Amino acid sequence: MTTRLADIAAQAGVSEATVSRVLNGKPGVAATTRQSVLAALDVLGYERPVRLRQRSEGLVGLITPELENPIFPALAQVIGQALTRQGYTPVLATQTPGGSTEDELTEMLVDRGVAGIIFVSGLHADTSADMQRYEQLRGQGVPFVLVDGFSPKVQAPFISPDDRAAMALAVTHLVSLGHTGIGLALGPKRFVPVQRKIEGFVRTMQDLLGLATDDIEQRLVQHSLYTLEGGQAATAALIDRGCTAIVCASDMMALGAIRTARQRGLEVPDDISVVGFDDSPLIAFTDPPLTTVRKPVPAMGQAAVRTLLEEIGGTPAPHSEFVFMPELVVRGSTASAPGDRNRAQDRVQ
Repeated sequence: MTTRLADIAAQAGVSEATVSRVLNGKPGVAATTRQSVLAALDVLGYERPVRLRQRSEGLVGLITPELENPIFPALAQVIGQALTRQGYTPVLATQTPGGSTEDELTEMLVDRGVAGIIFVSGLHADTSADMQRYEQLRGQGVPFVLVDGFSPKVQAPFISPDDRAAMALAVTHLVSLGHTGIGLALGPKRFVPVQRKIEGFVRTMQDLLGLATDDIEQRLVQHSLYTLEGGQAATAALIDRGCTAIVCASDMMALGAIRTARQRGLEVPDDISVVGFDDSPLIAFTDPPLTTVRKPVPAMGQAAVRTLLEEIGGTPAPHSEFVFMPELVVRGSTASAPGDRNRAQDRVQ
Protein backbone atom coordinates (compact mmCIF):
# COMPACT_ATOMS: atom_id res chain seq x y z
CA MET A 1 0.00 0.00 0.00
CA THR A 2 2.88 2.35 0.88
CA THR A 3 4.54 1.67 -2.47
CA ARG A 4 1.26 2.38 -4.24
CA LEU A 5 0.79 5.67 -2.35
CA ALA A 6 4.33 6.73 -3.29
CA ASP A 7 3.72 5.90 -6.98
CA ILE A 8 0.46 7.84 -7.07
CA ALA A 9 1.96 10.80 -5.17
CA ALA A 10 4.90 10.96 -7.59
CA GLN A 11 2.62 10.77 -10.63
CA ALA A 12 0.25 13.46 -9.29
CA GLY A 13 3.00 15.69 -7.92
CA VAL A 14 1.53 15.76 -4.40
CA SER A 15 2.38 14.29 -0.99
CA GLU A 16 1.46 10.76 0.10
CA ALA A 17 -0.69 12.32 2.83
CA THR A 18 -2.72 14.17 0.20
CA VAL A 19 -3.18 10.94 -1.79
CA SER A 20 -4.38 9.22 1.37
CA ARG A 21 -6.91 11.99 2.08
CA VAL A 22 -8.31 11.74 -1.48
CA LEU A 23 -8.54 7.92 -1.41
CA ASN A 24 -10.31 8.01 1.94
CA GLY A 25 -12.72 10.76 0.86
CA LYS A 26 -11.49 13.22 3.49
CA PRO A 27 -12.22 16.97 3.10
CA GLY A 28 -9.61 19.73 2.83
CA VAL A 29 -8.26 18.89 -0.63
CA ALA A 30 -8.64 21.33 -3.54
CA ALA A 31 -10.79 20.09 -6.43
CA THR A 32 -7.92 20.37 -8.95
CA THR A 33 -5.62 18.39 -6.64
CA ARG A 34 -8.28 15.72 -6.17
CA GLN A 35 -8.62 15.43 -9.97
CA SER A 36 -4.83 15.12 -10.32
CA VAL A 37 -4.80 12.22 -7.88
CA LEU A 38 -7.69 10.47 -9.60
CA ALA A 39 -6.03 10.98 -12.99
CA ALA A 40 -2.81 9.47 -11.57
CA LEU A 41 -4.79 6.41 -10.45
CA ASP A 42 -6.14 5.98 -13.97
CA VAL A 43 -2.74 6.48 -15.65
CA LEU A 44 -1.06 3.93 -13.37
CA GLY A 45 -3.84 1.42 -13.93
CA TYR A 46 -5.14 1.35 -10.33
CA GLU A 47 -8.86 0.87 -9.80
CA ARG A 48 -10.63 3.80 -8.20
CA PRO A 49 -12.25 3.13 -4.83
CA VAL A 50 -15.98 2.52 -5.30
CA ARG A 51 -16.96 5.75 -3.53
CA LEU A 52 -14.84 7.79 -5.97
CA ARG A 53 -16.18 6.32 -9.19
CA GLN A 54 -18.29 8.61 -11.31
CA ARG A 55 -21.90 7.52 -11.35
CA SER A 56 -23.03 6.78 -14.87
CA GLU A 57 -26.00 8.76 -16.15
CA GLY A 58 -26.73 5.72 -18.28
CA LEU A 59 -25.67 3.96 -21.45
CA VAL A 60 -25.84 5.53 -24.92
CA GLY A 61 -25.58 3.31 -27.98
CA LEU A 62 -23.51 4.27 -31.01
CA ILE A 63 -24.12 2.18 -34.13
CA THR A 64 -21.57 2.46 -36.97
CA PRO A 65 -21.43 0.53 -40.26
CA GLU A 66 -17.82 -0.68 -39.91
CA LEU A 67 -14.45 0.42 -38.55
CA GLU A 68 -12.15 -0.28 -41.52
CA ASN A 69 -12.68 3.23 -42.86
CA PRO A 70 -10.74 5.39 -40.35
CA ILE A 71 -13.37 8.14 -40.45
CA PHE A 72 -15.77 5.97 -38.42
CA PRO A 73 -13.38 5.36 -35.48
CA ALA A 74 -12.55 9.09 -35.55
CA LEU A 75 -16.24 10.01 -35.28
CA ALA A 76 -16.82 7.32 -32.62
CA GLN A 77 -13.96 8.78 -30.56
CA VAL A 78 -15.40 12.31 -30.68
CA ILE A 79 -18.88 11.06 -29.75
CA GLY A 80 -17.55 8.74 -27.02
CA GLN A 81 -15.49 11.50 -25.40
CA ALA A 82 -18.38 13.97 -25.51
CA LEU A 83 -20.72 11.42 -23.89
CA THR A 84 -18.19 10.55 -21.19
CA ARG A 85 -17.73 14.23 -20.33
CA GLN A 86 -21.49 14.41 -19.74
CA GLY A 87 -21.40 11.37 -17.46
CA TYR A 88 -22.78 8.84 -19.96
CA THR A 89 -21.20 5.53 -20.91
CA PRO A 90 -20.91 5.00 -24.67
CA VAL A 91 -21.58 1.51 -26.07
CA LEU A 92 -20.11 1.01 -29.54
CA ALA A 93 -22.01 -1.44 -31.75
CA THR A 94 -20.50 -2.14 -35.17
CA GLN A 95 -22.02 -3.84 -38.17
CA THR A 96 -19.75 -6.30 -39.95
CA PRO A 97 -20.33 -8.30 -43.13
CA GLY A 98 -22.15 -11.47 -42.12
CA GLY A 99 -22.49 -10.18 -38.55
CA SER A 100 -25.25 -8.36 -36.70
CA THR A 101 -27.58 -6.11 -38.67
CA GLU A 102 -28.54 -2.58 -37.64
CA ASP A 103 -31.93 -3.86 -36.44
CA GLU A 104 -30.31 -6.60 -34.31
CA LEU A 105 -27.85 -4.13 -32.77
CA THR A 106 -30.69 -1.69 -32.05
CA GLU A 107 -32.71 -4.42 -30.35
CA MET A 108 -29.69 -5.45 -28.26
CA LEU A 109 -29.13 -1.86 -27.11
CA VAL A 110 -32.81 -1.30 -26.31
CA ASP A 111 -32.86 -4.55 -24.29
CA ARG A 112 -29.97 -3.18 -22.23
CA GLY A 113 -31.95 -0.07 -21.40
CA VAL A 114 -29.87 2.54 -23.22
CA ALA A 115 -30.84 6.17 -22.65
CA GLY A 116 -30.56 6.87 -26.38
CA ILE A 117 -28.90 5.82 -29.66
CA ILE A 118 -26.78 7.63 -32.26
CA PHE A 119 -26.87 6.05 -35.72
CA VAL A 120 -23.94 6.83 -38.07
CA SER A 121 -24.37 6.19 -41.82
CA GLY A 122 -27.15 3.71 -41.11
CA LEU A 123 -30.18 2.55 -43.04
CA HIS A 124 -31.61 6.06 -42.72
CA ALA A 125 -29.13 7.03 -45.49
CA ASP A 126 -30.43 4.31 -47.83
CA THR A 127 -33.39 5.54 -49.90
CA SER A 128 -34.42 1.92 -50.59
CA ALA A 129 -34.69 1.00 -46.89
CA ASP A 130 -37.92 0.85 -44.87
CA MET A 131 -37.93 3.85 -42.51
CA GLN A 132 -40.70 2.34 -40.38
CA ARG A 133 -38.03 0.82 -38.11
CA TYR A 134 -37.20 4.28 -36.77
CA GLU A 135 -40.84 5.12 -36.07
CA GLN A 136 -41.12 1.86 -34.14
CA LEU A 137 -38.07 2.87 -32.11
CA ARG A 138 -39.63 6.25 -31.40
CA GLY A 139 -42.80 4.43 -30.33
CA GLN A 140 -40.71 2.54 -27.75
CA GLY A 141 -39.71 5.88 -26.24
CA VAL A 142 -36.03 5.65 -27.17
CA PRO A 143 -34.48 9.01 -28.20
CA PHE A 144 -32.13 8.87 -31.20
CA VAL A 145 -30.11 11.04 -33.57
CA LEU A 146 -29.11 10.20 -37.15
CA VAL A 147 -25.71 11.15 -38.62
CA ASP A 148 -24.94 11.21 -42.39
CA GLY A 149 -28.04 10.80 -44.51
CA PHE A 150 -31.40 12.56 -44.35
CA SER A 151 -34.91 11.13 -44.75
CA PRO A 152 -38.10 13.22 -44.70
CA LYS A 153 -39.92 10.09 -43.50
CA VAL A 154 -38.17 9.99 -40.10
CA GLN A 155 -39.20 12.33 -37.28
CA ALA A 156 -35.78 12.88 -35.71
CA PRO A 157 -32.84 15.29 -35.74
CA PHE A 158 -30.21 14.70 -38.44
CA ILE A 159 -26.53 15.73 -38.47
CA SER A 160 -24.89 15.98 -41.93
CA PRO A 161 -21.92 17.47 -43.75
CA ASP A 162 -22.81 19.66 -46.75
CA ASP A 163 -22.08 17.08 -49.48
CA ARG A 164 -23.05 19.44 -52.31
CA ALA A 165 -20.68 22.13 -51.04
CA ALA A 166 -17.93 19.51 -50.66
CA MET A 167 -18.09 18.70 -54.36
CA ALA A 168 -18.20 22.38 -55.29
CA LEU A 169 -14.96 22.92 -53.32
CA ALA A 170 -13.21 19.98 -54.98
CA VAL A 171 -14.30 20.77 -58.54
CA THR A 172 -13.57 24.51 -58.22
CA HIS A 173 -10.05 23.68 -57.02
CA LEU A 174 -9.40 21.33 -59.95
CA VAL A 175 -10.84 23.72 -62.56
CA SER A 176 -8.58 26.48 -61.17
CA LEU A 177 -5.65 24.14 -61.94
CA GLY A 178 -6.78 23.85 -65.58
CA HIS A 179 -8.53 20.47 -65.40
CA THR A 180 -11.61 19.94 -67.58
CA GLY A 181 -11.72 16.12 -67.59
CA ILE A 182 -12.82 15.71 -63.98
CA GLY A 183 -14.38 12.42 -62.88
CA LEU A 184 -16.34 11.56 -59.73
CA ALA A 185 -15.87 8.17 -58.03
CA LEU A 186 -18.45 7.34 -55.38
CA GLY A 187 -20.66 4.66 -53.83
CA PRO A 188 -24.04 3.17 -54.81
CA LYS A 189 -26.63 5.69 -55.99
CA ARG A 190 -29.33 4.71 -53.47
CA PHE A 191 -27.55 6.54 -50.63
CA VAL A 192 -28.52 10.13 -49.82
CA PRO A 193 -24.92 11.43 -49.42
CA VAL A 194 -24.10 9.96 -52.86
CA GLN A 195 -27.10 11.66 -54.48
CA ARG A 196 -26.17 14.99 -52.90
CA LYS A 197 -22.55 14.71 -54.00
CA ILE A 198 -23.69 14.06 -57.57
CA GLU A 199 -25.96 17.13 -57.42
CA GLY A 200 -23.10 19.33 -56.22
CA PHE A 201 -20.67 17.87 -58.76
CA VAL A 202 -23.05 18.26 -61.73
CA ARG A 203 -24.05 21.80 -60.80
CA THR A 204 -20.44 22.98 -60.41
CA MET A 205 -19.30 21.29 -63.63
CA GLN A 206 -22.19 22.99 -65.44
CA ASP A 207 -21.44 26.39 -63.92
CA LEU A 208 -17.67 26.33 -64.47
CA LEU A 209 -17.27 24.26 -67.65
CA GLY A 210 -20.68 24.54 -69.33
CA LEU A 211 -21.12 20.77 -69.69
CA ALA A 212 -24.52 19.14 -70.22
CA THR A 213 -26.11 17.26 -67.33
CA ASP A 214 -26.47 13.99 -69.26
CA ASP A 215 -22.85 14.12 -70.43
CA ILE A 216 -21.61 14.65 -66.87
CA GLU A 217 -23.72 11.90 -65.31
CA GLN A 218 -23.07 9.30 -68.02
CA ARG A 219 -19.39 9.95 -68.74
CA LEU A 220 -17.89 11.52 -65.62
CA VAL A 221 -19.74 9.87 -62.70
CA GLN A 222 -18.72 6.31 -61.78
CA HIS A 223 -20.42 4.32 -59.02
CA SER A 224 -18.50 1.68 -57.10
CA LEU A 225 -17.91 0.65 -53.46
CA TYR A 226 -16.61 2.84 -50.63
CA THR A 227 -13.39 0.82 -50.43
CA LEU A 228 -9.84 0.94 -51.72
CA GLU A 229 -10.78 -1.65 -54.36
CA GLY A 230 -13.88 0.39 -55.27
CA GLY A 231 -11.70 3.44 -55.84
CA GLN A 232 -9.40 1.42 -58.06
CA ALA A 233 -12.24 0.12 -60.24
CA ALA A 234 -13.97 3.51 -60.59
CA THR A 235 -10.70 5.28 -61.43
CA ALA A 236 -9.81 2.75 -64.11
CA ALA A 237 -13.13 3.48 -65.85
CA LEU A 238 -12.71 7.27 -65.53
CA ILE A 239 -9.13 7.26 -66.84
CA ASP A 240 -10.35 5.30 -69.86
CA ARG A 241 -12.78 8.18 -70.51
CA GLY A 242 -9.98 10.73 -70.57
CA CYS A 243 -10.13 12.14 -67.03
CA THR A 244 -7.04 13.95 -65.74
CA ALA A 245 -8.49 14.48 -62.26
CA ILE A 246 -10.56 12.25 -59.98
CA VAL A 247 -12.75 13.42 -57.09
CA CYS A 248 -13.41 10.53 -54.68
CA ALA A 249 -16.24 10.30 -52.16
CA SER A 250 -13.93 8.90 -49.47
CA ASP A 251 -10.22 8.93 -48.69
CA MET A 252 -10.15 5.12 -48.95
CA MET A 253 -11.43 5.38 -52.54
CA ALA A 254 -8.80 8.06 -53.22
CA LEU A 255 -6.01 5.72 -52.10
CA GLY A 256 -7.41 3.19 -54.56
CA ALA A 257 -7.41 5.87 -57.26
CA ILE A 258 -3.71 6.57 -56.67
CA ARG A 259 -2.94 2.84 -56.82
CA THR A 260 -4.71 2.49 -60.20
CA ALA A 261 -2.87 5.52 -61.58
CA ARG A 262 0.49 4.02 -60.60
CA GLN A 263 -0.41 0.62 -62.03
CA ARG A 264 -0.92 2.41 -65.35
CA GLY A 265 2.43 4.15 -65.12
CA LEU A 266 0.88 7.55 -64.29
CA GLU A 267 2.40 9.93 -61.75
CA VAL A 268 0.21 11.62 -59.10
CA PRO A 269 -0.14 14.60 -59.38
CA ASP A 270 1.96 15.17 -62.54
CA ASP A 271 -0.23 13.07 -64.84
CA ILE A 272 -3.43 12.84 -62.81
CA SER A 273 -4.78 14.71 -59.77
CA VAL A 274 -6.74 13.00 -56.98
CA VAL A 275 -9.00 14.56 -54.32
CA GLY A 276 -10.42 12.60 -51.38
CA PHE A 277 -13.23 13.22 -48.93
CA ASP A 278 -13.17 12.95 -45.09
CA ASP A 279 -9.59 13.95 -44.15
CA SER A 280 -9.26 10.69 -42.24
CA PRO A 281 -6.54 10.33 -39.57
CA LEU A 282 -3.04 9.80 -41.08
CA ILE A 283 -4.21 10.75 -44.60
CA ALA A 284 -1.83 13.74 -44.55
CA PHE A 285 1.07 11.26 -44.42
CA THR A 286 0.31 9.24 -47.56
CA ASP A 287 2.52 9.41 -50.65
CA PRO A 288 1.74 11.94 -51.95
CA PRO A 289 -0.08 13.63 -49.05
CA LEU A 290 -3.74 13.63 -50.09
CA THR A 291 -5.66 16.74 -51.06
CA THR A 292 -9.08 16.14 -49.55
CA VAL A 293 -12.31 17.77 -48.40
CA ARG A 294 -12.31 17.70 -44.61
CA LYS A 295 -15.48 16.40 -43.03
CA PRO A 296 -16.20 18.49 -39.89
CA VAL A 297 -16.04 15.44 -37.60
CA PRO A 298 -15.50 17.21 -34.22
CA ALA A 299 -18.39 19.64 -34.79
CA MET A 300 -20.69 16.90 -36.11
CA GLY A 301 -19.89 14.49 -33.27
CA GLN A 302 -20.39 17.09 -30.56
CA ALA A 303 -23.63 18.27 -32.16
CA ALA A 304 -24.92 14.69 -32.29
CA VAL A 305 -24.29 14.26 -28.56
CA ARG A 306 -25.70 17.66 -27.63
CA THR A 307 -28.85 17.01 -29.67
CA LEU A 308 -29.32 13.52 -28.22
CA LEU A 309 -28.94 14.77 -24.64
CA GLU A 310 -31.60 17.40 -25.34
CA GLU A 311 -33.88 14.59 -26.55
CA ILE A 312 -33.10 12.55 -23.44
CA GLY A 313 -33.70 15.62 -21.26
CA GLY A 314 -37.20 16.08 -22.65
CA THR A 315 -36.55 19.09 -24.89
CA PRO A 316 -36.38 17.39 -28.30
CA ALA A 317 -35.06 19.20 -31.33
CA PRO A 318 -37.54 19.71 -34.16
CA HIS A 319 -37.50 17.35 -37.12
CA SER A 320 -34.64 19.10 -38.81
CA GLU A 321 -31.22 18.65 -40.33
CA PHE A 322 -28.14 20.37 -38.92
CA VAL A 323 -25.74 20.79 -41.87
CA PHE A 324 -22.02 21.40 -41.30
CA MET A 325 -19.70 23.04 -43.83
CA PRO A 326 -16.69 21.01 -45.03
CA GLU A 327 -13.28 22.50 -45.81
CA LEU A 328 -10.84 21.93 -48.70
CA VAL A 329 -7.38 20.85 -47.54
CA VAL A 330 -4.85 21.19 -50.38
CA ARG A 331 -1.83 18.89 -50.17
CA GLY A 332 0.35 17.09 -52.72
CA SER A 333 -2.04 14.95 -54.78
CA THR A 334 -3.33 17.78 -57.00
CA ALA A 335 -1.45 19.92 -59.53
CA SER A 336 -1.96 21.75 -62.84
CA ALA A 337 -3.54 19.76 -65.65
CA PRO A 338 -0.88 18.12 -67.90
CA GLY A 339 -1.89 20.23 -70.94
CA ASP A 340 -1.80 23.46 -68.93
CA ARG A 341 1.64 22.64 -67.58
CA ASN A 342 3.00 21.95 -71.08
CA ARG A 343 1.63 25.27 -72.36
CA ALA A 344 3.19 27.10 -69.40
CA GLN A 345 6.58 25.47 -70.13
CA ASP A 346 6.29 26.47 -73.78
CA ARG A 347 5.68 30.08 -72.77
CA VAL A 348 8.73 30.05 -70.49
CA GLN A 349 10.92 28.63 -73.29
